[in-house]
Amino acid sequence: MADFSNETGLWATRALGASAGAAVSLIYLLPKSRREAASRFFTGLSCGLIFGGPSGLWIAEQLQLSDQLSVSEVMLSGSAASSLCAWWGLGILQRIAGRYGARNR
Repeated sequence: MADFSNETGLWATRALGASAGAAVSLIYLLPKSRREAASRFFTGLSCGLIFGGPSGLWIAEQLQLSDQLSVSEVMLSGSAASSLCAWWGLGILQRIAGRYGARNR
């Protein structure tokens, strides 16, 4: 069972990583409108906060760095990676749906 303790430091690290990943996703592929920018940012932030821990652990294990990184580093990198990947997955689906949805009209 997951431990959802109120440790402020880890939540701050998780939020910082999620915000950084969301910001980077906006920089890599500029949004078309303010609405898209807000949607992408909050989607990335949410995914980074939710999936940051498991993603960080998976990345650290895959790179065989589990014993060399602190908990904060694992959380920061996992949150940033989850946040960044959230837009790429959802953004690709959104653009495909927009392209093929326009043909059916």
